[in-house]
Formats: sequence, C-alpha cells, structure tokens
Amino acid sequence: MPKVDDAATRNTLALAGLRVAVGCLFLIFAEYKVFGTEFTLGGLFQEWIRRFLQDGTAYPFMVPVLERLLQHGTAIAFLAAYGELAIGLALVTVIWVRIASGFGALYMLALLFSSNYPGSGAPVWEYFGAALNHLVLLLCFVTFLASRSDVALSLKPWLKRPGV
Repeated sequence: MPKVDDAATRNTLALAGLRVAVGCLFLIFAEYKVFGTEFTLGGLFQEWIRRFLQDGTAYPFMVPVLERLLQHGTAIAFLAAYGELAIGLALVTVIWVRIASGFGALYMLALLFSSNYPGSGAPVWEYFGAALNHLVLLLCFVTFLASRSDVALSLKPWLKRPGV
C-alpha cells in the first residue's frame, strides 16, 4: 500500500505536469499572434469577432460587448496575444500561477460566451457540448487556482538569491 506522501507527491506532480502542458499550449497559441502581424495588425482578430457575430455563435448578452470590442480591435488583439503569452509563461515558469490562472479562467469564459452558443432552442446538454473546448481549459485554470501545483516543477528555487 502506498504511503500518503507518495500519493500526494504523485498528485502534485500530475497537476504540475498538467499546468506545464496547458502553459505550453498557451505559448503555442501566443506564438503566431505575438511574432506575426496577421492577428494583431492584419485584422484576423476582428475577422474572428465578426464571424462570431455573423454565425450567431455568441451568447445574446455578449453581442453588444463584441460589437464594442470591434471598435478597439487592434488594441484588444494585442491584449489577447500578449495575455496568452503571459499566461503561458506564468504557467510554465510557475511565477504568478494563481494570477495567470484567474485571468486564464476569465479569458476562457469570454471565449466560451463569445463563440459557443448552441442556440436558444438547444437542449441543455448541447450548451456543454458546444463549449467543451473552452470548458476543459476553464476547469484546468480553476484547478490551478485551487491546488498547490505551483510547488512542483517550479523555477522559484533557482530564482531565489542566497541569503534572502
């Protein structure tokens, strides 16, 4: 029978591995947005917002919000791109994990409500099915907020100066 410490260690390492994997995904998402110009300056962000509005995939309460975002599309595109980069870096380096997880959860909620509306006549299960891609990451961020996954696989010990 395994010791309690062994199970706790395995769980902590599993959460830390998940945290690093999600961080790597966000670094991949951010890479083309930050190092290219199509998303930020080329109008790709605005194209996505317009598609959400035209396809009817935005929840009705989000429609006026998205319309306002279009008025400041370039600035919001930069915010999204560098926000994804910051979230990814924080999760991988384990610096400000909880803050990044809070913003990541808010970001996933914004994406969910902007792009996963199944329609007013849809059965309840379709709301969850339509939002599965954002719900999984939202649940990861909530887990990172509630867990101590920021202890394992951390760069913090190497960043601390001796004698501090």
